Amino acid sequence: MDLPIDLQYLFHQLRIIKVFQDIQKIYYPLLAAAGVPLNLVTIVNLSRGKCGLSKCVTRYLVAMAAADLLVVIIDLILRQIPIVYSERFVFLLYFPVCNIHAVLLYAATDCSVWFTVTFTFDRFVAICCQKLKTKYCTEKTAAVILGTVSVLSCLKDITWYFMYTGKYKLDNDPWFCSVTPGVTDSQLWTAIELLHYILTPFVPFILILLLNALIVKNILVANRARRRLRGHDTGENARDPEMVSRRKSIILLFVISGNFILLWAMLMMQSVWNRMIYVLGVFSALPRFVQETGFMLQLLSCSTNTFIYAVTQTKFRDQLKNVVNYHFTVIVKFIK
Repeated sequence: MDLPIDLQYLFHQLRIIKVFQDIQKIYYPLLAAAGVPLNLVTIVNLSRGKCGLSKCVTRYLVAMAAADLLVVIIDLILRQIPIVYSERFVFLLYFPVCNIHAVLLYAATDCSVWFTVTFTFDRFVAICCQKLKTKYCTEKTAAVILGTVSVLSCLKDITWYFMYTGKYKLDNDPWFCSVTPGVTDSQLWTAIELLHYILTPFVPFILILLLNALIVKNILVANRARRRLRGHDTGENARDPEMVSRRKSIILLFVISGNFILLWAMLMMQSVWNRMIYVLGVFSALPRFVQETGFMLQLLSCSTNTFIYAVTQTKFRDQLKNVVNYHFTVIVKFIK
């Protein structure tokens, strides 16, 4: 006997979710095994100051790697892996610390996202605002900006401590803790949740796209003016040291920005869609696998910057090779 269409659709969705859960049981542990050492190596490599980057840029990139490392630990290792292996982590239900976990997770995620925005703005100033560059693009200013973002992120996300209980749900839901009774129906909850989605990642999306568009416009104008000044129509750009240096900085910026936008896009789309359903009461819910894919891509974004630096920065790649060769030599000697 054929099942009704609604039951067929439900059965189909459950099968897709089961497939995603099986994939996640392999994907998340592998991502954690790669994400922790990659971010640690990035932090060490950049901190040594031998990658040919300015101290200001280095400070931003180190902060981004540190924030990504925290997300890998707090979100991937302490949240997603226990959820996909929930039958082995039932003991977490007896540890009433989920609201503390939530505050740390959301604060780390906010820092990871907004550090990318502050780095983009720093490069915008360096490329488009030459008069402001010497005052703004400094190591001290970078430290102040990064510290301010960290403090504001913690202050913003401390509200989740009071909105959640300490009990884990062990369910792959954006709100992975049990909620304080009566909170979900309150206007305060709606306002905080809406602010959360607006600030991470909707506003960063808009700012990064806007800043990159302005940078591209400035580059095109500057390139035309520089060619006129040098008296050549074509061919000279490739041998212009100033343009070569600027090109490397721009490639690094655009690849980091593009990586962020690409890997966060699905989760942002799903989050905005859910809010439209909740607020407007229209549209149908997106399939569950959209959310699962969004989580997987968002966490992948915390482990890709090492590859970006290795591809776009020759000196970083050389330093990375030295680190790998050194540890390989130590392991070989130990085995012998």
